[in-house]
Amino acid sequence: MLRQTGLEVELAPTAGPNMAQEMARAAVARGAELVLVCGGDGTINEVVNGLAPGRVPLGILPGGTANILARELCLPLSPVPAARALPHWMPRRIALGRARWGHGTKPVPLAEPATQTFCRYYTSVAGIGFDAYIVFKLSSWIKQHFGVAGYVAEALRQLVRYSFPDFCCRRDGQERRGTFAVIQRTRLYAGWLHLAPTADLFAPRLTVCSFPSRSRLRYLLYALAVLSRQHLRLPDVSLDHCVEADLTPCDSSTLYFELDGELAGTLPATFDVVPDALTVLVPESGSS
Repeated sequence: MLRQTGLEVELAPTAGPNMAQEMARAAVARGAELVLVCGGDGTINEVVNGLAPGRVPLGILPGGTANILARELCLPLSPVPAARALPHWMPRRIALGRARWGHGTKPVPLAEPATQTFCRYYTSVAGIGFDAYIVFKLSSWIKQHFGVAGYVAEALRQLVRYSFPDFCCRRDGQERRGTFAVIQRTRLYAGWLHLAPTADLFAPRLTVCSFPSRSRLRYLLYALAVLSRQHLRLPDVSLDHCVEADLTPCDSSTLYFELDGELAGTLPATFDVVPDALTVLVPESGSS
């Protein structure tokens, strides 16, 4: 379909995780005028980290579990219709979220002191605490075969097992405590939930939605409120805009964070926004 639209394309399949970033970087070094990625938010995240900050446009052919970024941009949610429509999309510069931390990107707890600072961009969501622990515990087999349903099942399992350690979030001179937070660039979370309805992919800011309780019963209420889009009516749920947030554990607990659905590292970490970082091809309906 891409060739029928007049594009000269070179197919470059990934053989495993963490390959797409270097493949995208190599494509730019070879002089590619456009990089297309067919996959989900995790694969897109890898490619973005191979392109940003830069000027080579990124085109997305959705093929993943949640497809948050594709939904946010109003793209067709299947690769072939997306390929057919791609010649009519327009380039648009966007900001990216960025996480910086002192532990490695491997999804394992590190007991030794940090000796190096790591940095990674993200397009949609950084999740801290409860949801990142779900990602940590979720097997790749269940994720591959059951998709979002696998996340839901693991979330219910961890609801009775997770200890809900809290962390401190400092931004703009203020501090909040939480046991779960999302630091979003997009409105959508997990593909269809509106945790941060005021987030804007085309605005150079972060939107932080945080949940502070350590009560399992309270988390059931949170879940029902999120499903009905009423969570922001709860007095203990907060929604804030910022350009940088520093998150640290409140005790010695290991607290994970995920970026675009993939486990990235552990707190402490700093999350900020990088303006004018990436060019993305979008339909006119998704660029307003």
